[in-house]
Amino acid sequence: MKGRKLAIGCLAGLGAVLSLVGLTSCKSSYIRCECAITDAFENISILTDTADIDILASNDGRCKVVCNDRKRIRHTVTVQDGTLTVQLEDTRKWYDFIGSATPSIMVWLPEGEYKGLNIEESTGDIEISSGLQFTNMDISLSTGDVSCYASATENIEINLSTGDIYAKEISARSIDLSASTGSVKLENSVSETLNVTTTTGDITMSTATCGEVKLGVSTGKTYLTDMTCASLTSTGDTGKLIMNNVVCSGKFTIERTTGDVTFEDCDAAEILVETSTGNVTGTLRSEKIFIPRTSTGDIDVPETVTGGKCKITTSTGDIEIKIAGN
Repeated sequence: MKGRKLAIGCLAGLGAVLSLVGLTSCKSSYIRCECAITDAFENISILTDTADIDILASNDGRCKVVCNDRKRIRHTVTVQDGTLTVQLEDTRKWYDFIGSATPSIMVWLPEGEYKGLNIEESTGDIEISSGLQFTNMDISLSTGDVSCYASATENIEINLSTGDIYAKEISARSIDLSASTGSVKLENSVSETLNVTTTTGDITMSTATCGEVKLGVSTGKTYLTDMTCASLTSTGDTGKLIMNNVVCSGKFTIERTTGDVTFEDCDAAEILVETSTGNVTGTLRSEKIFIPRTSTGDIDVPETVTGGKCKITTSTGDIEIKIAGN
C-alpha cells in the first residue's frame, strides 16, 4: 500500500513539473525578430517545420521579414544569389515542445513581379495576399490550410496532405492544386490548364475561364458553377457531380463509380458520361445525338437527331436529360 502511494505521489510530482515547464514555455513563447531587406532579390524561399506563414504586399514599398520565434527554434533570414531565404534553425530539447505556441513568419514584398516563390513546411497555415505577381509558385505543406490570392505568369502548384486549399482571383498558365485529406475551393480563376485532385474532400469551383480542366476526387463531391473551358474531365469514386452553367467548346468526359451527375444549363460539343451507381439528369443548351444505356433504370432523353454525340452509360440509375427551351 505504501508503495502504491509512493508511485502515485511520483506521478503527481512529475505532472506538476511538466505543467510548470509548460507554463514557463507559454509565458516566454515568442521572440520577435524584424529584418529590413535592402539587397535585391528575385526569388523567395521559405523552408521551415512548424509556422504560420503570411506573404503580404508592402504598403510603403519596403521589404521586411518578421519572425515570431521560440527560444530554441529560430529562423534565419538571408539574401544570396538573388534569393531571399527564410530557413529554420531548430535546437529544441524535449521539454521545449511542451506548451509551445506556433511560430509565425511574415514577409512584406514591394509590388512587382518576382521569379519564384517556394515554400516547404510541415505544419502551419499559409496565406499569400493579392497584389503580388510571380513567375512560378510552388507550395508544399503537410498539415495546414493554404489561402492564395496571388497570380503567376507560368505555374502555380500547391500540394498538401491534410488541410484545405482556397484560391480566389488567381491566374496562371498552369494551375495544379492537390489535397490528400481536405477540400479545394477555387473562385474567379483563369488558366490554360487546370488540375485539381483530392482524396477525401470536395472540389468547388466557380467563375472560371480555363483551357483543359482535369478534376479528380476519391470520396467527395464536385460542384462547378459559371465556367467556360476547352475540355473537362471529371473522375471520382464516391460522390456526386453538380454542374451549373458550365460551357465547354470541346468534350465533357465524366466517370463515376457511385454518385449522381447533374447538368443545369450546361453544354459541350460532345458529352461522355459513365457511372456505375447513380442517376444522370439535367438540362443542356443545345440538341444532341443521344446514346443512353442503363442496366437497371429508366431512360428519358429527347429524340433529337442533330448536334454532337451525348453518350451516357449507367449500371444502376436513371437517365433523364432535357434541352433548355424545349
